[in-house]
Amino acid sequence: MKYVKPYWPYFVLGPLCMIIEVVGEMLMPKTLAMIIDYGVGAKPIEEASALVRWIYSVCGENASPFIITAMVGMMITAVIMMIGGVGGAYYGSKASVNFAADLREDIYRKVQTYSFANIDKFSTSSLITRLTNDVTQMQNFIMTLLRMCLRSPGMMIGALIMALSINLRLSLVLAVVMPLLICAIALIISRGFPRFAAMQTKIDGLNATVQENLTNVRVVKSFVRESFERDKFAKSNAELKKSGMAAAGVMIFMSPIMSFFMNITTLAVLWFGGNMLVSETMSAGDLSAFVTYITQILSSLMMVTMMFVQMSRAMASAKRISEVLDEVPDIADTAADDTRTVQSGDIRFENVSFRYYKNSEESVLDHINLHIPAGSTVGIIGSTGCGKTTLVSMIARLYDADEGAVLIDGVNVRDYSLYHLREGVGMVLQKNTLFSGSVADNLRWGDPTASMEEMRTAASHAQADGFVSAFKDGYETEIEQGGTNVSGGQKQRLCIARALLKKPKILILDDSTSAVDTATEARIREAFRGELKNSTKIIIAQRIGSVREADRIIVMDDGRITGIGTHDELLASNTEYQEIYASQMESNNQSEAKEVLA
Repeated sequence: MKYVKPYWPYFVLGPLCMIIEVVGEMLMPKTLAMIIDYGVGAKPIEEASALVRWIYSVCGENASPFIITAMVGMMITAVIMMIGGVGGAYYGSKASVNFAADLREDIYRKVQTYSFANIDKFSTSSLITRLTNDVTQMQNFIMTLLRMCLRSPGMMIGALIMALSINLRLSLVLAVVMPLLICAIALIISRGFPRFAAMQTKIDGLNATVQENLTNVRVVKSFVRESFERDKFAKSNAELKKSGMAAAGVMIFMSPIMSFFMNITTLAVLWFGGNMLVSETMSAGDLSAFVTYITQILSSLMMVTMMFVQMSRAMASAKRISEVLDEVPDIADTAADDTRTVQSGDIRFENVSFRYYKNSEESVLDHINLHIPAGSTVGIIGSTGCGKTTLVSMIARLYDADEGAVLIDGVNVRDYSLYHLREGVGMVLQKNTLFSGSVADNLRWGDPTASMEEMRTAASHAQADGFVSAFKDGYETEIEQGGTNVSGGQKQRLCIARALLKKPKILILDDSTSAVDTATEARIREAFRGELKNSTKIIIAQRIGSVREADRIIVMDDGRITGIGTHDELLASNTEYQEIYASQMESNNQSEAKEVLA
């Protein structure tokens, strides 16, 4: 009802317009029977209804004007039916399209509230399918429902009444046929529903394959793996085809069964009706009208059946959509103070532990205790997979701690609204992402109101202004999807400039200068000292040179902090730091490395 209520006039007017078409369809066969019996045939006018006798008298009791008058009436009825049909289709479209647009909007908004864990639960490809294909299935069903919900039952009931009024005995044919037909339809639909649900899942798989291939097309080509990717796509496509054929394999019986029962019914009516015609207990016009009404009854039943077929597929999609809308984000801020903001950037970890999989025995972070003073520069170094990125993700609540607490300015991060918390934290992640649009559009992610001068200043501090200004269109240069038309180092510098524009109290750089040469990286760090002197800066790096000048360096190994100190302190006392330093210096100065290890 949430999606129906704003557009209830369309939901009402659509079916009402279709009723106009139904009324016309009820009148047409009766009018044609009247022409056959009293215009062309020899049925006595005295046996006609009062309306027919009145029309005949107005026409001067002449057959030709009577036929013409009846045909004009049929033409007028056909025009009114057309208007009703067009109106029904128009309002049905308005209702279904608006319904789908609002539903799609709500799904998208819901997904935006998801944490990383929630998104991982569904997978990106599945969420895309639910947001597009599943909503389209719902839209198509709403359209069919509004066009058929009154038209088909109305035509069935109206035609049944008209058939009974013409000949009650002949109508007994329907009492035999319809129960058999309804049982056959129910069996088909019951077997088709689970197959539609399976087909939607296979669409998820196909989307995942396509998305992965297109996102990583450069890797695919560089490793000459096109044939492997084609085979993988062919497998997903074959699975979808098989699933689609399984669903179609059941539903293809629908039309032949309907045609079979319709033909059998028509033959039975013509057989028994023909005998009545010979015995003069039924007129030719009535038999013609009766056959038409029988056809309308079975056709309307077929329409209802097709509506149920669409409903079975829409129900499968509706269930998948409901799963997205009903999912409870595992990170929420409903109990947070919406006025609290990050003021200084003082960070404290108190006995923090975290697991990606909650039933796992191994922790990604294990009892972390750490204090990062406001305004300081801290480096984090350690082997791949030791928990560096997970640790800093806790600060912006991209993940929540399973045990312990993360505090900013002495306040638990759970007590900040997500908006104000993340406004105070600028992050440049390992995977540098740029969006379609101009360079300026991408930079304004940091500050939507930033002036051109402010963007140039931030880009200059990130050592990006030089190459951006060298572009033909400068800051209006279009960035292709994913930033594929700039190099890795340029992408990193643009992402840093974007974060600087935000002027955060806490800036986190997660291995974000790995594609930048050491001289450029040094100039970026120098800009940080001047531009962000009052901000807390956390630099995750693989190169010791990137964190060597930090106020403190944190060494991590296997989810634990194994050392904290300056470069000289750690070089003198921390084994892990010594090994990292030695491995990086060995190629440049083997003797110095040996002395350190000794």
